[in-house]
Amino acid sequence: MKTTYLSLLVAAGLLSAGAAQAADEMALAKAKNCLACHAIDKKLVGPSYKDVAKKYTAKDEAMLVEKVIKGSKGAWGPVPMPPNASVTPEEASKLVKWILSLK
Repeated sequence: MKTTYLSLLVAAGLLSAGAAQAADEMALAKAKNCLACHAIDKKLVGPSYKDVAKKYTAKDEAMLVEKVIKGSKGAWGPVPMPPNASVTPEEASKLVKWILSLK
């Protein structure tokens, strides 16, 4: 009985930690104005984060971090993504990992 209860507590803790982490990344995306052009599940100016997650894998993380910081053009159409100089490499890495987790 104690083992089952402990397992349930651990599972609940992991779920709430995951939800809290996702909330942190969403807050970071808002703070860095990423959500002005991107949404989780629909195209705005740029692709949805879910579409990005479908197209790329963890092996693409470094390239995506660079695109977040330096900007890019042509990957999703004619509208370029401007550079985001206020985003640090650590923040970009957190954002990219979060986006890729949205599959």
